[in-house]
Amino acid sequence: MGNIVPVTVSFNLPDGKEVIIETGKLATQAHGSVVVKVENTMLLATVVASSEAKADQSFFPLSVDYQEKFASGGRIPGNFFRRESKLSDYEVLISRLVDRAVRPLFPDDFLNDTQIIIYLISGDQNNMPDSYAALAASAALAVSDIPFDGPISEVRVAKIKGNYIVNPERSQLSEASLDLIVAATMDNVMMVEGEADECQESELIEAIKVAHEAIKVQCQAQLALAQKVGDKALIKREQVKPEEDTELKTLVTSLASAPMLKVASSALDKTARKKGFKEVLDAVKASVLEEKGEEYYEEKANSIGQLFEKLKKEIIRKMVLDTGIRLDGRKTTEIRPIWCEVAYLPAAHGSAIFNRGETQSLTSLTLGTKLDQMLIDNALQQYDEKFILHYNFPGLSVGEVKPNRGPGRREVGHANLAGRSLKKVMPEGLPYTVRLVSDILESNGSSSMATVCAGSLALMDGGIQIKSQVSGIAMGMIADGTRAAILSDILGDEDAIGDMDFKVTGTEKGITGCQMDIKVDGLSYETLESALMQAKDGRLHILGEMNKVINRPADDLKPHAPRMVEMTIDKTFIGAVIGPGGKIIQEIQARTGTIINIEEVGDKGIVTIASTNAEGLQGAREAISRIAFTPSIGDVYEAEVESLMPYGAFVKFFGQSGLLHVSEVDHKRIEDVSTVLKVGDKVKIKIIGTDPKTGKLRLSRKALLDNPKESKE
Repeated sequence: MGNIVPVTVSFNLPDGKEVIIETGKLATQAHGSVVVKVENTMLLATVVASSEAKADQSFFPLSVDYQEKFASGGRIPGNFFRRESKLSDYEVLISRLVDRAVRPLFPDDFLNDTQIIIYLISGDQNNMPDSYAALAASAALAVSDIPFDGPISEVRVAKIKGNYIVNPERSQLSEASLDLIVAATMDNVMMVEGEADECQESELIEAIKVAHEAIKVQCQAQLALAQKVGDKALIKREQVKPEEDTELKTLVTSLASAPMLKVASSALDKTARKKGFKEVLDAVKASVLEEKGEEYYEEKANSIGQLFEKLKKEIIRKMVLDTGIRLDGRKTTEIRPIWCEVAYLPAAHGSAIFNRGETQSLTSLTLGTKLDQMLIDNALQQYDEKFILHYNFPGLSVGEVKPNRGPGRREVGHANLAGRSLKKVMPEGLPYTVRLVSDILESNGSSSMATVCAGSLALMDGGIQIKSQVSGIAMGMIADGTRAAILSDILGDEDAIGDMDFKVTGTEKGITGCQMDIKVDGLSYETLESALMQAKDGRLHILGEMNKVINRPADDLKPHAPRMVEMTIDKTFIGAVIGPGGKIIQEIQARTGTIINIEEVGDKGIVTIASTNAEGLQGAREAISRIAFTPSIGDVYEAEVESLMPYGAFVKFFGQSGLLHVSEVDHKRIEDVSTVLKVGDKVKIKIIGTDPKTGKLRLSRKALLDNPKESKE
């Protein structure tokens, strides 16, 4: 049996770089599998779906996992087991990018368990694998028999020196003023996520347009690959569509429509509205039971609930489009009431509460040293992160009982969006490790945006000199083909029924972060631009409310926050400062109550000292200065006589010692140095040079004394 010849297609990126998609060589028992290759970066994507849905399945059980094999970067995992384990936050974020792009394109009645797995099996330092993960997933679906309304693809587009670059290399991103991941089909944009240096809405739209043009080429390549594969890819599996129970649908509609509209239009709060809809559903079920009997009711119980939820969505959407009034009584452009407070937590290094409607974030700021940096250990990158944002969403925030099992994918995604939005305004050269923690204590939509607002307030309260205040707003849209309503500051219920939801963060000058999911076909760029401008108005309104509480960073850190100073020493002194087995540096830390970190950078040692005690900070600084002291010719110091010899006095000054020769003690001739100096005497000395033979310092006392001969002359 010879080598397997895979089926391949290729296309070129706008810069001419070739991308190859192949199938039929690896993982052939999966229902669809491809390898995407660009230079030395290779991703293997597979998709498998069960043959039929589980009984009474009411949702689409799709899982998407992206994982980087450490061998792809020539590394062994650094964990205890030395093997790939649970997905890192970075891998979770890429998994979410793919999931959000492909999930809306599976048919509504396809409810089979489906799993997409994407492995990075080879990686280089040039090509960013997240730019190709969704392309690989979509291509695997394209060559499978699984029904999917694709293909789609994702690309990264960055604005670098005024030019929009598609899938730039890793080294180029350091110069990017805008960095987006965009997903789209041939016809429609599906998802956008990214960050920017206070860009304008027009720049964002232009970047999306550039991305979409590149995506069209990639979708066409997938269609060509499916044609080459043939029937296996072109003939999708038949899906048995459940018959619609028109009788039950008519009955539920007649019973629920009027009372449901009454609840929806009563401008109730979240709890009252939820209770109202439940009472309507209970009444509908009771009526069906009474009218149709127990046997019919038991058979149709699940269907009643599903039809009720669909009807509720239709009625709310129609109400908003017809009246322009929303579930809580607001107009489409209206923002919920806002209140803020800073310095709420006295022991934290900074804190804030941001409350918008029924959504509340309590955010704390903690400042640490380099020892507190978070190690990022991925297959292709290993580095220390000094800006950390964590987002917690406990069940109590929505009045539910939920076990605490650590952060899920949603928490990781929301933290990433909020963190990258705030990181854009952090001051350069800040020596601290910064950790923000947002605890969502109430939630009715836009909790990630509340995190951005509370995080900005906490940074200002803590005296971190951020460039500008940052706010965030979650937007939504409801459309019926001829009409569209763009909703500012959406509720949780509006998120669930809408055709688009997007979040925009930024300062008064421009956008720092965005996340967009579009669930409707044919969204025009004009509508998108209108939505972004409405979001800008909302963002500026929120900034105004925040600025009423605090509009500039505090002048100083909290009294109990760690103070930090940096010193630069010659790298030859690093060993002396640390001492054998760390003895010297540990002694200094214990004596002064400080934390000291030393990092070698080039030919220098960067010493960072942190302490909440000013005296301890100064004491540690002086101790290190004495050890790393480098005297210069011409410097004058106060020295102490340590011992006397016939040929001079040994003196100690600033951690150094040297010989003050008898000839340099005075201008007049001295036979016995003990007649002039005694052990313990304080004496001023000047460095006048170095001994050419020994390299030792030459010290002089007489150079600082008046010369009697010169005075007489």
